[in-house]
Amino acid sequence: MHSSEIRYFLAVANMGSLSAASQQLFVAVSAISRQIQKLETRIGVPLFERHARGMVLTDAGQILENHVRKSLMDMDYAIAEIQGLKAVRRTFVRVACTDGMAFDLLPGLFARFRQSTPSVTFHLVVGSAMQVSEMVRNGECDIALQFCLAPERGVEVIAVYPAPVLLLMRDEHPLARKKIHMEDLHEFPLALSHSGTTIRQLFDLSCRMSGTFLEPTLSCNNFSALYYFTLQTPNAITACSHFSVLYRARADNLTLKSVDSEQLGQRTLQVQTMAGKHRSVALSYFIDFLTEELRRESERFLRDVALNGC
Repeated sequence: MHSSEIRYFLAVANMGSLSAASQQLFVAVSAISRQIQKLETRIGVPLFERHARGMVLTDAGQILENHVRKSLMDMDYAIAEIQGLKAVRRTFVRVACTDGMAFDLLPGLFARFRQSTPSVTFHLVVGSAMQVSEMVRNGECDIALQFCLAPERGVEVIAVYPAPVLLLMRDEHPLARKKIHMEDLHEFPLALSHSGTTIRQLFDLSCRMSGTFLEPTLSCNNFSALYYFTLQTPNAITACSHFSVLYRARADNLTLKSVDSEQLGQRTLQVQTMAGKHRSVALSYFIDFLTEELRRESERFLRDVALNGC
């Protein structure tokens, strides 16, 4: 198809009439009309419904318009990729996550990524699992990290990592060197996330399955509060994934322990993006960095704390 045909087609689709498109393009109405007719003849179907007040796209016209606009966007992205690092310098990455990811993991990853690409900027939004999923589906973020109990629908899942619910405690805790059952937690201060989170759902399910009732000393929807309560309270315990404390646990002399419960191993960490969305150069770089870092650091962490043998 000729570029003039496409240009005139888009102008009429945008403006809603031949006369308005003529004024925008500074081209005679008759010339635009001829090009539209040639395009319709070439395709073999009408692209517009002609009305006294203007022109409205037919179903075929809407399909063509969507494909043309996507092609133009792809061309812009291709030019950006050819420009390489120049494109990266002009791009910021929008990230969404649930609470546990914002405490330690993502700030650490942002800092490490910017060591090699210091001109990339980030915008981080923390929300509930439902809010994060909606942000991904609506294209309100470029990439999301969240813990999931089932495959997420309507999004593209880039990577999946096992993220069992583990117990976080100080190295000198009485349970730090023992195999742990749910009933062993009765005598210790327990800090748990609120009931709307996947971690609390699995924890409560595990309690029911084992016939154990546990009353948390602290219940909170903010992992930072749970973490520092555990750090400062003698023999306190909280529940989290190793991803939530990937960098901090070693520095603060904390230990992660598994529990003898099948239910607590049902979670995964998913890296998600909007299905079919084109990725900028900066986003592609960050995804490659993120997935490799998560794989490597997770394997090292599990090996260091010997969780594989728990």
